[in-house]
Amino acid sequence: MTAPDDSSAEAEPPADGPADHPGTGLSDRERAVLAVERRSWPGPGAKEREIREGLGISPTRYYQLLNALLDDRRALEEDPVTVNRLRRIREARRGRR
Repeated sequence: MTAPDDSSAEAEPPADGPADHPGTGLSDRERAVLAVERRSWPGPGAKEREIREGLGISPTRYYQLLNALLDDRRALEEDPVTVNRLRRIREARRGRR
């Protein structure tokens, strides 16, 4: 008598593992930065608190990472809506200077 085959449940990769992001090459931190930008925030304090507590980095470092991601092809492939929205905002700000 053979036992039921439960290997299909065990073979699934863990959530947010490499199989969920094939070929992007983005680190977990870079994906987390994009995730923060996808959310809407009630005010700057809540976002800053999430950056400090959730990501464990300073807001200054966060915006440095974010700005670099906006120029990264891998980030565009990972989240084109967010990256293109932020690129438009960045270009508009540059145009006003």
